[in-house]
Amino acid sequence: MNPTTFSAAKTVSTATITREAAAALLAAARTAAAESGFEAAVAVTDTGGYLRAFERGDGAPALTADIALNKAYTAATSGRATHVWQAIVADPSAAQLAHTPRLVAAAGGYPILANGMVVGGLGIAGGSAQQDQAIAEQALRALGFDVQ
Repeated sequence: MNPTTFSAAKTVSTATITREAAAALLAAARTAAAESGFEAAVAVTDTGGYLRAFERGDGAPALTADIALNKAYTAATSGRATHVWQAIVADPSAAQLAHTPRLVAAAGGYPILANGMVVGGLGIAGGSAQQDQAIAEQALRALGFDVQ
């Protein structure tokens, strides 16, 4: 192909979560976790899985920080909730994916969806898998994001 005649677009514009929306998700998740009786680590990433906002409650174990971040990373970069990955890695034909660095196949991570587009990832860690998932869903819905 002759580079001087190539006329297709050379860039793609991507939407990402704003700092304000990321901070609001942190606050919504903190409140929801407190109402459920536990302190959590909450991570919000952009579409590439890079941190936009983070908080770990005083009572949340140190390990929850990495778990929350990696849940958000998994959800943002795959476009799938982390609990969906449990079935995927359980399939013998895809089991090797479980060894992918930073992939988390435990509930509590969701892609942040705005108008059907992934704009980031949300990861919650500190409760049971069911609690983490419920807190993530509650925080996303409170801010008007889609939950799938």
